[in-house]
Amino acid sequence: MKLTKYISIGLIALLSACTVGKKYSRPDVSMPEHFRNSISTTADSVQLPWRTFFKEPQLVGLIEKALAKNNDVSVAVLTIRQLDLNYQQAKLGLYPNLDFSLGANRTWLSKNSLNGSLSEQFLGTAYMDDYSATVRLSWEADIWGKAKNHKESALAEYFMQKENLLALKTRLIAQVAQAYFNLLTLDEQLSVAQKNIAFADTALTMIRLQYQSGQTSSLAVEQAEAQKKTAELLIPVAKQAIVAQENALSILCGEYPTSIERTKSMQEALPTALFNEGVPANLLSRRPDVKASEYAVISANAKMNLANIAMYPSISLTPSIGANSFKLNTWFDLPGSLIKTVGVNLTQPIFNKKALQTAFEVSTIEREKAVLNFKQSLVNAVGEVSTALSRGTAAKERLELIQSKNSMLSKATKDALLLYKNGMASYLEVITTLNNSLQNELDAISVRKEQFDASTELYRSLGGGVE
Repeated sequence: MKLTKYISIGLIALLSACTVGKKYSRPDVSMPEHFRNSISTTADSVQLPWRTFFKEPQLVGLIEKALAKNNDVSVAVLTIRQLDLNYQQAKLGLYPNLDFSLGANRTWLSKNSLNGSLSEQFLGTAYMDDYSATVRLSWEADIWGKAKNHKESALAEYFMQKENLLALKTRLIAQVAQAYFNLLTLDEQLSVAQKNIAFADTALTMIRLQYQSGQTSSLAVEQAEAQKKTAELLIPVAKQAIVAQENALSILCGEYPTSIERTKSMQEALPTALFNEGVPANLLSRRPDVKASEYAVISANAKMNLANIAMYPSISLTPSIGANSFKLNTWFDLPGSLIKTVGVNLTQPIFNKKALQTAFEVSTIEREKAVLNFKQSLVNAVGEVSTALSRGTAAKERLELIQSKNSMLSKATKDALLLYKNGMASYLEVITTLNNSLQNELDAISVRKEQFDASTELYRSLGGGVE
């Protein structure tokens, strides 16, 4: 008996040194040395804290509120807690299970049965008692690395969710910043509309005076009034858009829709320029979503190994010790009531082999899909950075041209009003100049917004920074 037990334990220990499955190695990804629109910077300038990038006080307060109260972030944090519990449980896979059972049974037996007649004869009762207390140990030998792969999969999923949380926070920071700048853009559009209404009103007053003195026709008055209405129409549109944007920004911050306090200047809200020239493309592997997709590969690799291990035999050891008696007063009369058992079980799947093989093939495909998703996340990351760089460069060039054009149009507007007042320009020239000036100022606002969005998107696409 002892020899059999020692042989069994020795066999389990020997097989426990075996492992089945493919050890994880990072997929081969060929990254470009530089982006399409190359800039150059150091690795330390990627994933900078967001406070280094956004400094306007009102915007900083909104980002802090969003990170603290946004419900999507709260759900992600709870998911991390769940996965941490799963990992803690997976770490216990190598430990045996220890159970304690305590029972007392009384059975009334048939007098016509053998047990009933014997009980009546020896015990003098029509019933039979059974008292038991047992401590049972069960341990499945981790022969093929099952517990190790369970642990590896759980740990990878835990870190994957942590990276997903960082990616979510980075995306939330960018969304809050862009929503805030949208508000400033709408404020600027409202201000431009009001300023152009004042110009149009001045022109309309002069044209009406000339009409009353017979120096121009009613058509001139109608055209001037129409130009004024064009500017006035922008006001209700801008006000409605402001309310909608304030509501959206409030929801991002985890609050009910309300008004948003903000600075009066778009320039004050512009982020600090942190990217000079050049970011090596391989730094994108530090992006949270890219890291999360790699952890997904690690988890899929471990699950593939588990599916492979399921086709191999499992060995478990189940010793137990306890006390058993048919009388209460002799229940713990040791060693007389002592009972001991030792069990060694070998389980090998046979008829469900095809199902297990199919499960392994499916898990292999899942791993291949995870590898492709990881590679695609890198391709997407490179594309996002290149696009943001291109948008930023184009917006900067357009803004310089628009600002130069705006200086000329501002002078042209003043000159047109002065010339018209002195009878040296037609009302059509005045209206055309006012319309061009209004459109150019609106274009300038839109381009500044595009420049801000490109800068914020570049920050996010390079990995951002939460802490």
